[in-house]
Amino acid sequence: MVQGKEIVLLILGIGVLFFIIGNRSRLRKLPSAKILITGFILFFVGWVFTVLEGIFWEKLLNLIEHILYLGGAILIAKWCWKIFVKKES
Repeated sequence: MVQGKEIVLLILGIGVLFFIIGNRSRLRKLPSAKILITGFILFFVGWVFTVLEGIFWEKLLNLIEHILYLGGAILIAKWCWKIFVKKES
């Protein structure tokens, strides 16, 4: 069963995705922007799978969703490390 908060999160994610697409030339100027954007995309696809798991293939899509969240979190952490920790060294 799809929950309302999952739909709201997906809609917000779609809005952010449009923002990223519309401002990609500015975002490319950020250091290590590819890592940051790829991390967001992994989270976004995870949100899509969250909604889809309420419709079909619950266990498989739930597993894939959590793997995507892990990958996104690792990439965001890597980006933060590159930006904030490595610069100070």
